[in-house]
Amino acid sequence: MKDPKPTLLAIYDMDKTVTRRATYNGFLLHMALNKSPWRLFLSPLLPVGLLLYFLKIWDRGRLKQFSQILLIGHRVPAERFARYLDSHADLVIGRNVYPQLRARVAEEKAAGYRHVIATASYRLYVEAIAHRLGFEHVIATNLATNSSGHVLARIDGHNCYDAAKLHKVKSWMADEGLKREDCHIRAYSDHVSDAPLLAFADEAFATNPHAPLEAMAKANGWEILDWR
Repeated sequence: MKDPKPTLLAIYDMDKTVTRRATYNGFLLHMALNKSPWRLFLSPLLPVGLLLYFLKIWDRGRLKQFSQILLIGHRVPAERFARYLDSHADLVIGRNVYPQLRARVAEEKAAGYRHVIATASYRLYVEAIAHRLGFEHVIATNLATNSSGHVLARIDGHNCYDAAKLHKVKSWMADEGLKREDCHIRAYSDHVSDAPLLAFADEAFATNPHAPLEAMAKANGWEILDWR
């Protein structure tokens, strides 16, 4: 009896892998311009958060929360976000996606792959981008909500970054009923923080890599894709 065909998964990081530039600051600015333009006057405070991050007083999650409080607000009704998510996604798709990504996804779909975006960016705005690009599943950082339906400037759980991203991928696979030994996994990322996910994959692609990941890819025999 023949072994069943494996489930084919293609898991992509988003910022600077799928997109040319990081998306979070663009999302904050889009929300501020459309929802509360006066908040742009608070933007000179953003370097304070960056300084605390570079001094390792804050982690990435705390920096993201600080930026969100300044440019969007501490709590926002979910429907206020919903008004602007599609227009933001359209801007990203129109200006900020590598054309090679579209071709790669089309080839993989023809081969039977299921597509997943796994990113530290917020699920809140990633889903609209992912679905426009043909990704069926999103693994991302979640924002907390309260009982009155407000989206809070607070991460719910862990920032989907580094080892936490791999943990979220494994949890998603378990929820989907997918066993690791029954899957063939491709993973794509531009950043060395995704080394755990790349090592977990059957095929690892250092995609538009920064120098540390390029060196790691060469040491580990991972394929390098440069769409820049």
